[in-house]
Amino acid sequence: MSMPDDVAYHYRTCHLCEAMCGLQIEMVGDNITAIRGDRKDTFSRGHICPKAVAIQDIQSDPDRLRTPMRRTADGWRPMTWDDALDLVTEKLIAVRSEHGGQSLGIYLGNPTVHNYGAMMFGPMFIRALGARQRFSATSVDQLPHQLVSYFMFGHQLLIPIPDLDRTEHLIIMGGNPVASNGSLMSAPDVRKRLKAIQDRGGKIVVIDPRRTETAKIADTHHFIRPGTDALLLAAMIHTLFASDRVDLRHLENFTDGIEILRDAVADFTPDAVASRTGLSADTIRALARDFADAKKAVWYGRMGVSTQEFGSVCHWLGNAMNILTGNLDRIGGAMFTRPAADVIAGIGGVRRPGHHDRWRSRVRGLPEFGGELPVATMAEEILEPGDGQIKAMVTFAGNPVLSTPNGRNLENALESLDFMVSIDMYINETTRFADVILPPTGPLERDHYDLVFHALAIRDTARYSRPILEKQPDAMHDWEILAALEERLSPQQDLASKASRAARRALGPSGILDYALRTGPYGEGVRFWHQAGLSLKRLKENPHGIDLGPLKPSLPDRLNTEDKRIALAPAILTEDLPRLSTHLNSGESDGMVLIGRRHLRSNNSWMHNYTRLVRGKDRCTLMVHPEDAERLGLTDGLRATVRSAVGEVVAPVEITDEVMVGVVSLPHGWGHGRQGTRQTIAASFAGVSINDLTDPNRLDTRSGNAALNGVPVTVTPASA
Repeated sequence: MSMPDDVAYHYRTCHLCEAMCGLQIEMVGDNITAIRGDRKDTFSRGHICPKAVAIQDIQSDPDRLRTPMRRTADGWRPMTWDDALDLVTEKLIAVRSEHGGQSLGIYLGNPTVHNYGAMMFGPMFIRALGARQRFSATSVDQLPHQLVSYFMFGHQLLIPIPDLDRTEHLIIMGGNPVASNGSLMSAPDVRKRLKAIQDRGGKIVVIDPRRTETAKIADTHHFIRPGTDALLLAAMIHTLFASDRVDLRHLENFTDGIEILRDAVADFTPDAVASRTGLSADTIRALARDFADAKKAVWYGRMGVSTQEFGSVCHWLGNAMNILTGNLDRIGGAMFTRPAADVIAGIGGVRRPGHHDRWRSRVRGLPEFGGELPVATMAEEILEPGDGQIKAMVTFAGNPVLSTPNGRNLENALESLDFMVSIDMYINETTRFADVILPPTGPLERDHYDLVFHALAIRDTARYSRPILEKQPDAMHDWEILAALEERLSPQQDLASKASRAARRALGPSGILDYALRTGPYGEGVRFWHQAGLSLKRLKENPHGIDLGPLKPSLPDRLNTEDKRIALAPAILTEDLPRLSTHLNSGESDGMVLIGRRHLRSNNSWMHNYTRLVRGKDRCTLMVHPEDAERLGLTDGLRATVRSAVGEVVAPVEITDEVMVGVVSLPHGWGHGRQGTRQTIAASFAGVSINDLTDPNRLDTRSGNAALNGVPVTVTPASA
C-alpha cells in the first residue's frame, strides 16, 4: 500500500513518564496517522510503551480546555487572555494586600518536572507571587531521595543511579521498573535491560509486599511486611560488619562516619528483625552476603520505600549498602550522571543544592526542604484560622485532591478559599474549585527537553524535540502564562531587573537551554567525536539524540559537600534510629495494611481520560490474598469496604496470591466519580481514590514525606 505524498515524519521524546523514549510520529497535514518507537533513538532504540500512542489523544481531546475559563454562578464561562490574566492578578494582589504574603499558596504537580519551560520560568513567577507556602508532588514521592542526597552528598539532585547495563547483582526494594520504565532511574525498555543482567550471569532480587511485574521476572522475590524495609536494611548492614564484608575500596579516602554507622545498627540483628519483616534471619544474612560478594552490585529503592514512615532512613541505609561494599561511583554499581544541561552544577549561574528546616509550617511545625513544605500539611494551612492562613491558591498541572493524603479534607479546604487559579488543561477533581483556569498549549505545540530526567538516567544522552504543530494564535505556552503573571504581579523593578526579565523573555526556554548546553560539560570548548561542542543547534541537527556515553566515575569531584567528603552517617538520620528501635519492639500487628500499585498504562490521574489507556479489564481493584479473603468473607469480583482513620472507599475485590497475607492493594490516581469535573472518559472509568484513605498525620518525620504505604485499614464485605 503506497503512502500519501504529503506524509511527514517527526521525531520526539515521549514526555509521559521518566523513560524518555524516542518516538517517530507519522503525520499527514496536521493529522497524526501513527506513533511508533524511533529505532534510531540513541537511548530507547525503538522501544515505546502503551502510553506513548496516547499522546495524540491528549492533543485532540475534546475535554481539553483551549481558552481561559471563569467559574460563575451559572457555570463555566470563557474569557479572553487579557481579561483572565488581569483578573487573576487583581485577585491575588488583593488577597496579598489584605492578609500578607503568607496568605498565598502554590501547588506544583508532577507534570511540571516534564516541562522545561515551566521549570525555567516558574521560580521567577513564585518570587513575584511572594508565596512562602509552597507545596508540590515531591513530598508524596521522592522527597526522601532528595533529603538523603543533600545530607550525604551535598546536593538534592545528586542521586545515585543504578548502572543497569553493567551490573551483575541488582536488589530492588519498593520499586517496579517494569511498570514504571524506571523511576529515578530513567531506563527505556527496562524489561530487556533486566533480562540482559540475567543473560550475562547476573541476579535480580526483588523485595516487595506484592509480587509485582518486576518480581515475576526476577531470580528471587521475597515478601516483606510494609513499613519494615528500614529494619531489613539495618540488619543487612549489621551483617556486613559482622561478617567482615565491609570494603569501601576507592571511597575509603573520602568517606566519614563508618564507625558511627556500625554502632548505630548494632541492635538491628537479623534475628531481632526477622519476625517483624517476614524474612527469616538466614535469608537476611544471605541477602547481605550475596550482595557484598558480587563483583558488581547495586541496591535500588523507590516509591514503596519512599512513601512510608521511615522513607529517609530507608534511602540512607540503601546508599550505605552501596558505599560499604564499594559499589558507589563504580561501574556496575550506583553512579552519578553528567548531563549536558547540568542542573546539579547549575544552569545560567543558578544552583539549587537545597536547604532544610529554614522555616516550618504554621499549624504542625513541619520543616521545609528546598523552599517547599510537606503537602500533607496543605489542607490544614488553608482551613486553620489565624495569621498566615492560606486564603488564595495557585495550582500548576496538579490534581492534589487525588494525589495527596485525605483528598476529601482537601476538597473542603479548596472550597473555602477566597480565590483560586489553576494553570491546567482540564476541569478535574482539583481545578473544579478554581475561580479561573488558564489552559496552556497542548504537548505537541511546544518543544521539549528533559532537564531533570537526563540527570537521573542510566546513560548520559541528550535529545531536543521541536514542536510538531503550530501554536494557535489565541493560545499561550505555560511558560508564557507564568511570565505574563510575573510581569503583572511585580511591575515595579529597577533597571537591572527589567533588563534581566526582558532578556529571559527574549531568549525563551530554548535560548536559556542553548546557553546551558554551551556552558555545560560537553559544550563549546569541549570536543567529542572530533566535532564541535554541544549546543541547541547540534541537537536540532541530530533529531534521534546524541549519545554521550555510559556513566563514569566522578567522585570526589562531583560531591557538593563543603569538604568534598561523603557523610555516611548524617546526624539527622542516625537520630531517627531510636524511633526505628521503637518500631522494632512494638510487636506485630494482626491488622490489615494498605499499599498502592502502578500500572504500565497509568502514571498520573490525568492519564485516565484517554480510551487507549483505560480500556480493558478494570484495574482499580482491591487486591486481597486468598487467606485474607476467606477470613474476611470476601468474594472475587464483589465489592469490599475499606476503612482507615480518615475515610472509606468501596472497591471490587481481586483475590490473588500476588499480595502477601495481611496486605491489600489499591492503585494510585483513580477516584473520578466526583461531581463537577469535565473529563468524560475518566468519569466512565471512575474507580476510587486510595488517597481518600491515606492519613496526612502519617509521615516520614525526617523529610515530611507522606506515608502513603502501610496504611492501617479494616476490610469488610460491602453492603448491598
